Amino acid sequence: MTFVVTENCIKCKYTDCVEVCPVDCFHEGPNFLVIDPEECIDCTLCEPECPAEAIFAEDDLPADQAQFKQINAELTKIWPVITEKKDMAPDAKEWDGKPGKLAQLER
Repeated sequence: MTFVVTENCIKCKYTDCVEVCPVDCFHEGPNFLVIDPEECIDCTLCEPECPAEAIFAEDDLPADQAQFKQINAELTKIWPVITEKKDMAPDAKEWDGKPGKLAQLER
């Protein structure tokens, strides 16, 4: 099993989760983070650290977020690994919790 970053991370991209990952499985894009399903060891450390509550265990993934399992797997192959926390985007709090952000995903 792996953990999956879902829609609410788009345009929020808090990086609190990155610091606690013991295997460096997070990858960073322009406005979203993803988890490498091949590297994730299911340690559960990242999920409670996400201020946007955008990380779910694969088995607990809400049905309306199922496409993010494939999106994480796809984008992890092209985006670089991120291992250190960064400052959040200036408008992150404005985007946190807004529905329908998939169209805002920058690949």
